[in-house]
Amino acid sequence: MTPTCSGKFICYPYTGKKRCGKVKYGLLEIDEKENREEATFYLFMLSKLFPFLENDMGVDLGTANTLVYVRGKGVVLREPSVVAMDQASRRVLAVGDEAKRMLGRTPGSIIAVRPLKDGVISDFEVTEAMLKCFIEKASKSQNRWKPRPRLVIAVPSGITEVERRAVCESAAHAGARSVRLIEEPLAAAIGVGLPVQDASGNMIIDIGGGTTEMAIISLGGIVFSRSVRVAGDELDEAIMNYLKRAYNLMIGERTAEDIKVKIGSVYPMEKETSMEVRGRDLVAGLPKTLTITSQEVREALLEPVQIILESVRLTLERCPPELSSDLVERGVVLAGGGALLRGFDRLLSEETGLPIHVAEDPLSAVVEGTGKVLDELEFLTKLTTSDGRG
Repeated sequence: MTPTCSGKFICYPYTGKKRCGKVKYGLLEIDEKENREEATFYLFMLSKLFPFLENDMGVDLGTANTLVYVRGKGVVLREPSVVAMDQASRRVLAVGDEAKRMLGRTPGSIIAVRPLKDGVISDFEVTEAMLKCFIEKASKSQNRWKPRPRLVIAVPSGITEVERRAVCESAAHAGARSVRLIEEPLAAAIGVGLPVQDASGNMIIDIGGGTTEMAIISLGGIVFSRSVRVAGDELDEAIMNYLKRAYNLMIGERTAEDIKVKIGSVYPMEKETSMEVRGRDLVAGLPKTLTITSQEVREALLEPVQIILESVRLTLERCPPELSSDLVERGVVLAGGGALLRGFDRLLSEETGLPIHVAEDPLSAVVEGTGKVLDELEFLTKLTTSDGRG
């Protein structure tokens, strides 16, 4: 029994009947077009009365990783945003962890791609296939009679209306009953437990794979936000370019990420470390091994890190005076994968003069925020934007 959707109504066969652009829930008939909030409320009450009908998910659709939160179960899926497919037929062969292992190691007939770039969809069809696979994985242990899921998806704050529509359409084609979007910095702030509904200033910096999001939040809304397309991917690329320039050594994305994770830092450490790096010598064309130090990696990361620091300064300059005083007292919360880079909190504190707190679980901050939004009807209607499907 599949619900049907249109701009005028949503019809759920197991609860009601469509009639002249209205939705009927038992004895209740609601004009979906004129009173969408009332319809959302009754859907919420029905899910409470009949939990087996509930099928809501929060999705952090990231450039590097996709995380899925299922209402009542927590985070059930955490996999790379990578798809492997047959080059000729475009048939999907693997998604997630399995596909990531193929990056840079596939034969000519197979390609492994990342369908999102800088936080937005770069390949609509591949993103749709990836989302469909992740939704099926997250739903596999649930009741087979449950309806198609209602999704809350976190998106970068700086994307255009066209890019937002692309996310909604991709999710709808992947099997979502309805889609709501929430801005990533707001979701991250909710996920780390900041009092976003209070009349006080809160600041979050979310350093992801494709974008760095920073926002000042008060009274449940974003006072000012800034999104810069410099994040984890650009840090990896900076390491690759450094090794190519300094040692004529060509390495892949996975090796660059390993270097960043193992010895990467942005602030001088008490004990510098080093590691062996293997790649291809650009002069001889042969495999080559060399040792790189954490100090060299820090030098490689200098340029993209400075761009992020400049964006943080510009955001703080736009902060109203009353909220600035709150930030001096409360500090700034650092989330996202970039928060795990050694010394980032110390560098930000030195540059801004504010206390910097790293989130307890920075990688899950955004998806946990979408989950909390799902659990609160008021949050769902106030903090998200709808795709027009309910």
